Amino acid sequence: MKIVTRDYLFARGWKSAAPILLLLPGFGLYLLIAVGPSLATAVYSFTDATGIRGIAINWLGFENYDEFLFRGAASRDNIAALRRTLIFCFFVTTIQFCLGLLLAVLLNTRLRGRTIFRTIFFMPVILGVAIQGLIWKLFLLPGGGPVAEMFSWIGWSSEFLGGQPRQAFAWVIVVQIWANVGITMVIFLAGMQTIPESLYEAARIDGASGWQLFRNVTWPLLTPAVNTNFLLNIVGSLQAWQLFLVLIGYRPGTQVLGYLVFAEGFGQTSGSVSSAFRQGYAAAASIALFMLVLIIALAANAFVSRREKKYLS
Repeated sequence: MKIVTRDYLFARGWKSAAPILLLLPGFGLYLLIAVGPSLATAVYSFTDATGIRGIAINWLGFENYDEFLFRGAASRDNIAALRRTLIFCFFVTTIQFCLGLLLAVLLNTRLRGRTIFRTIFFMPVILGVAIQGLIWKLFLLPGGGPVAEMFSWIGWSSEFLGGQPRQAFAWVIVVQIWANVGITMVIFLAGMQTIPESLYEAARIDGASGWQLFRNVTWPLLTPAVNTNFLLNIVGSLQAWQLFLVLIGYRPGTQVLGYLVFAEGFGQTSGSVSSAFRQGYAAAASIALFMLVLIIALAANAFVSRREKKYLS
């Protein structure tokens, strides 16, 4: 007689449901604080909700989306904000990625005082956005700020954050990179420290130069860190808006989609708080931003997945 045995990971019978029961509280909390608000935002995007108590909410269907994308001057401004969001994402992702990699390579060597330099470069990450913005507003102050003073030595002058929209927009890119390059550097450093030293020693014995060591050893084995930084930089820059609020406020020619959502929802499109709270319209704008982030993130994920298979398979 053949006896069939089964391996039970946790238990038999009703006890096998214990893992599911233990996961339910955390899953319920996730639904409450993450999925719930997201679904509510999707529903509100079809209404004229203002967020003001006592004002009736009416169903508008796709009217908010039509106004956001296709109707009049406002839609042209929104498309321009979309274009600026993509420009902001491109420059922030490219420069922050390359600069973080360069810093990680330099600080992964036996450089004297490297721990101090790592701390200095990472320090901006732990500051709040408000503090980061206020530091740079003082730093770029046209009337006697440090950068204005240095510019005056070579005969230059600039309004910096208060100048032309393109100039102010460029300075926000600089501040965004400064504020977040530290975390990019740390992720690269963590990846580099997992690479066995024996691989470098074997390559040096074969006569590999410094560039060949990086190209043939460091770069392929750094693939998980490269992929992580690439995705984090893209998604983070697409969703960035707080520095725009702190540094330059709501100014024509500088808005990105993330700030547009906040400004429309809380009545700050005129540069100051007003009664024009359009939270239904802002919800539609946030759904448009979500779809943009989703599409780009999926494309980026497909790219890094192919790259990972190439180097690690």
